[in-house]
Amino acid sequence: MDTKLIEYIIKIADEGSITKAAEKLFITQSALSQQLQKLEKEVGTPLFVRSKAAWAPTPEGQIYLDNAREMLRIKQKTYTIIADMVNKHNGYLSVGMTPGRGFDMFSYVYPIFHDMYPEFTVEPRELSVKQQQDAVHKGELDIGFVTLTDGQKTGDEYIDLFKEEIYLALPADYPLSKEYLQSEEKYPTVPLTALQYEPFVMMYKESTIRKMVDQIFRDAGFTPTVLFETSSNMTILSMIKAHLACGLLPYHYVKQKPEGVRFLRLPFRPTWKVCVTYHKNAYLSKAAKDFIDLVTEYWQKE
Repeated sequence: MDTKLIEYIIKIADEGSITKAAEKLFITQSALSQQLQKLEKEVGTPLFVRSKAAWAPTPEGQIYLDNAREMLRIKQKTYTIIADMVNKHNGYLSVGMTPGRGFDMFSYVYPIFHDMYPEFTVEPRELSVKQQQDAVHKGELDIGFVTLTDGQKTGDEYIDLFKEEIYLALPADYPLSKEYLQSEEKYPTVPLTALQYEPFVMMYKESTIRKMVDQIFRDAGFTPTVLFETSSNMTILSMIKAHLACGLLPYHYVKQKPEGVRFLRLPFRPTWKVCVTYHKNAYLSKAAKDFIDLVTEYWQKE
């Protein structure tokens, strides 16, 4: 099943430039231009609006692209099903993961997976949740491991792996009222209002956790003073250690027991979900399912 021309046209759309697409495809721009012109002559209409700033698909071009991506998904699905039927143990799997927790997970899972499938090529990709969702929907990513709420799920498939609690994080020597420290619990419960006059460092507005954190503050009845926004939970931890602010972090960072940080629980125990996502019409190969099982085992151990 030769889909080279389809892949060429999709690359032009993804890059927004025939020059950049040719570079990524390792072919000359003139050769790619000839392929496009040949296709446009065949379908009887231009597929792209040519512009120095960026090439954008025409309405007809968008129809072509939507169906072209579906053709590639069908090809991949067909080959994957056949490979499973004949018990073929070589192939390719692209895996998305979020920065921070993703590396820890992958470094644990990959050696075990490699022993099971030594001839399999695995491509790890560090992407934000929204980038993973977009790549999965376009068929550019086989599976993605994401953290979000149910309301942030898209129309593709999701398998919930587990719920994760969000904790309040303070400098270790923060002068917290004794009434909150009398509990024998490992992580005493503290109302968020106890910190309403303190500055907070937050994840950036486009992150999946930010929407949840904003709702946590609304439920607490106040708007926090935001000292700084970042794309890294490790930056949040660093700023808390430096006595610059407080923060809200998932349990993944709590269990690492970072020095200089005290963790506390909130009364209503806010949680989000760690999930694996894949395209709605995709076929999960046996290898992909085994990779997901290994990730699930990793989180259960953690």
